[in-house]
Amino acid sequence: MSGLLKKLPIKLKSSSQTADPTSLSTSTIEAPSSTLRPVSNQFTKLLSITKYLPAGARATILSKAFGKVVPYVGTTGVYYEMVEPNKVVVSLNNNKSVQNHIGSIHAVAVTLLAETATGFILGLNLPSDRVLLIKSYSVNFYRPLKKGQVAAIATLSDEQRLDILNTPKGEMVIPCVIDDRESDSERDPIVVEMTWAWVLKSELEARREGRDSKSAAATPANDQPTTETSNPDRQ
Repeated sequence: MSGLLKKLPIKLKSSSQTADPTSLSTSTIEAPSSTLRPVSNQFTKLLSITKYLPAGARATILSKAFGKVVPYVGTTGVYYEMVEPNKVVVSLNNNKSVQNHIGSIHAVAVTLLAETATGFILGLNLPSDRVLLIKSYSVNFYRPLKKGQVAAIATLSDEQRLDILNTPKGEMVIPCVIDDRESDSERDPIVVEMTWAWVLKSELEARREGRDSKSAAATPANDQPTTETSNPDRQ
């Protein structure tokens, strides 16, 4: 994530551009209260630059900046409505480009939305000397997401944030609720569980250079996530 601030377009730093009102609901979203100070890293530095902007302009700038950092996520149209240490909300409109063969939002798009929300909330709370890696995820697509916009909502308690801060190498299951905003269904929301791991950057570099192969073999984190899904075609 080094160079995150450099990837923020200069013209956006003072932009007053507002988001599409049909795809933004930040006015109804509130971050959980917290007494913890944010960790200093590339994410929080960007947030501090934009914190005094109106909600719509801030969300637009963060969406464009983070979309450049992770180009694949940027191409899907993921919108960052709220990015705070205790809560991250990202949304996706049900456009043709993200639909499956029956007009629902594709299972992979929903999973990417959940990965984005959980990954960013972990990244916000991770000291800059560490790097995060997705380990596995579990999701049950027990109903389709056919209408309008969906959002992924990831939250962390202050206790979880302290655990992340005080654990140089570890992993955590971060649940993510998928909010089907225009659904007429009264069933429970879809919940995705993402397991993330993190290690010291120095250890990761040592693995890449082959200096610590024994440690690398014993580490649970890896670059290829395992998945557990149920009926993804129902989307």
